[in-house]
Amino acid sequence: MIEFKNPLPRMCADGKICGTYNNEEMVLPCILTTKDSRLGEFLHRLNNIVHDDRRLVFVDGRVLGCSNNWIRDHVHEMSAFKHWEHDLRSFLQFILDTQTEEGFYFELIKQLDDDHWSFVGPACRVIYPEDNVALVRLELEADIEYLIVEGAVQYYRATGDEQWLRRTLPGLEKGIEYITSSPKRWNEKLGLVMRPFTIDTWDFVSDEGGARDRRIHDGEKMSVMHGDNSGVYRAMLDLAHINERFGNAAKADEWRQRAAALREKMFRHLWNGRFFIHQLHLGHGGSDDMEGRRLSLSNAYDINRGVTDLAQSRAIIEEYRERREKTDAFAEWFSIDPPYKRFSKYAAGEYVNGAISPFTAGELAKAAFRNGYEAYGWDIISRFIKLTERDKNVYFLYSPKDATPQGGGPCGWGAAALLSAVDEGLAGIEDADCLYREIDFSPRFVVTPYTELRYITGYEVSGKYVDVRWILTEEGMRFDVLSPAEKIRAHIMLPDGKSCKELYVNGRKEKFAPVRIAGSSYIDFAIGRMEKAVFEIVF
Repeated sequence: MIEFKNPLPRMCADGKICGTYNNEEMVLPCILTTKDSRLGEFLHRLNNIVHDDRRLVFVDGRVLGCSNNWIRDHVHEMSAFKHWEHDLRSFLQFILDTQTEEGFYFELIKQLDDDHWSFVGPACRVIYPEDNVALVRLELEADIEYLIVEGAVQYYRATGDEQWLRRTLPGLEKGIEYITSSPKRWNEKLGLVMRPFTIDTWDFVSDEGGARDRRIHDGEKMSVMHGDNSGVYRAMLDLAHINERFGNAAKADEWRQRAAALREKMFRHLWNGRFFIHQLHLGHGGSDDMEGRRLSLSNAYDINRGVTDLAQSRAIIEEYRERREKTDAFAEWFSIDPPYKRFSKYAAGEYVNGAISPFTAGELAKAAFRNGYEAYGWDIISRFIKLTERDKNVYFLYSPKDATPQGGGPCGWGAAALLSAVDEGLAGIEDADCLYREIDFSPRFVVTPYTELRYITGYEVSGKYVDVRWILTEEGMRFDVLSPAEKIRAHIMLPDGKSCKELYVNGRKEKFAPVRIAGSSYIDFAIGRMEKAVFEIVF
């Protein structure tokens, strides 16, 4: 039997400091190792950065807990704060409750002396004079409807609130129907979502005057951006899953068919054989002739939304790796590459016109872990650990040449993406249902320098936790997994050069399937309900 050598948490192991004095690394999710506390302290810092974006909004007699008062930032950061936040619903619920008859959602709440409300017409704003705030939809945005679906799914996973999900489903479907039918949003000929000419998912157009005008005008220069469409694709699959859960088989099939059709159109019109081009311009030439080789940040999101198969995912990741070797930038986590000479008021390398982004890094690391580039995923995390140790923070963007921090947005967005990459990518703990009733368990700790650790994740709001202990020895590996899971689908990475001779689950020899993901070796097996499952993999 493979035995653990050290209980965790502890302050020292084998004469080395491996834990902090007051266990500050024990947040959620957290990691404890016998080698050092660097990764644990990194997760603690990410937790603090995301938590620092939390604030309250007082509007229309309601108090809303949100991570930034933009639903986009809130949903992106939800991939982290769903683990510890106890108010996961109030802001999301307000946006759901104010959905328009047409089907679109508003996205941000701003005080009236911040003039975002003036950037759009009356149909895209609601003024609350007693609260001195405005509820606004920046009209040119094309990502809000799918983000609301993503937020609803994350809330449901953390709480298991099926009654709420059932009540919410018609509005979620109405939002996706809107984005795929409104003449402002949907190009019927191509069968794809469109937007005015912006940088990726951002909210301003190329003309410098566009900074204060976020409307869609008659005759607007429209373009198709891949990230809007991959987001809608993911939302359609989520709607299919929800409908299936509630016994609506025909509706579930319809959503899956629509998702498949959307994916086919994406590859027909936007895929260049290596990655998704930045924008397909409709009846105009854009700013230059480089859109076909311009790599924008949503390519990393596209992979994790499930649009790409293994070969396509690896092609995108390879593109990032190749550009890392060629770029003058300090890292390959581009907001966009190559940048425009100037976009609106931003020169090349400024803001999202070419600055380096931690949210790209996080999504790319997660994609790498899942697609046979596990060592590259760990390399990204390791490089960001060094950045955070330097700055004691994760910044929204970094200058390409020298990695100096740039402002312009919430630090928690990138921090959340990095935390999620560790949680779902490196630790490989994915909630495949809700409340961790079904877990896809794909730990990849063997690519790190650690050989013994403990990893804990879960949802504080519902009191559901997954507690994993792991050790790697010359003879094999052992995992002790405590969880509420009724089913665990295990997909466990083996060290380079090793194969599995025998698998034991709670002391009983079990069958397994050896699997190759590109050059990486895994074993696959599944178990049913076990409050504590002990996996021993003998090399």
